[in-house]
Amino acid sequence: MPRTMLNDQHWSKLKSIFRHFNIYLKLNLRNFIEAILFRIRTGCPWRDLPKEFGNHNSIFKKYNRWSKNDKLMNIFKLFSKHADKEWIFIDGSHVRAHQHSAEIKHQDISKSIGGNSSKIHLATDSNGNPIDFIISDRTSHDIKIAPALVSKLDLTESEILCADKGYDSESLRNQIEATKTKANIPKKSNTKSSNDYMDWYMYKIRHLVENTFCRLKQFRGVATRYDKLKRNYQSAVALACIYIWLPL
Repeated sequence: MPRTMLNDQHWSKLKSIFRHFNIYLKLNLRNFIEAILFRIRTGCPWRDLPKEFGNHNSIFKKYNRWSKNDKLMNIFKLFSKHADKEWIFIDGSHVRAHQHSAEIKHQDISKSIGGNSSKIHLATDSNGNPIDFIISDRTSHDIKIAPALVSKLDLTESEILCADKGYDSESLRNQIEATKTKANIPKKSNTKSSNDYMDWYMYKIRHLVENTFCRLKQFRGVATRYDKLKRNYQSAVALACIYIWLPL
């Protein structure tokens, strides 16, 4: 039997959540979740899944249906409701796309000097736990995706939203401050205005979002995009985020 990732405590928590989403608890459901975790942990092709998990084609078709219905994304959002949103950190990270994933157009894979790639734009809470994310192509600058990411966040309980110089934009600051949240974003060195408003201690804590990227990229199927469809890769990232939340 291949190495699995869910212990009984994890599975007990997931079962209660599956009931919330009216997911029928079949006998092979745990095996199905373990198969997806194995695949994104190792980055193996679907056809190379160990036979102990079941028929690889059936597993892929079920995973594709779940991705189409955003089941894993909705489960992740249920977990993220428990986030400590006093401080929020946002950042982006490049993900190399495997050549087999770039066969379909308009799936947020772009070609640059480094090759085919995508980008994960992530928001984390005060403890570095993932709250929400957006998948885009690599050539889209952070500041273009940031307004959409911020609009997905509930900032009613947040005091500070922290980001690096790549998010230096007055329109973004106004969007954040409209929710009565402080935008702790430094201005670039070529601007005439100063950074006197900055809380530099909070800016140092921004490493929490970088740490979360490191944890997500321990899954090889997240660190490298093997999925052709954006929705399938999005579900893989969502499941990795769920796995981070499970022990909490």
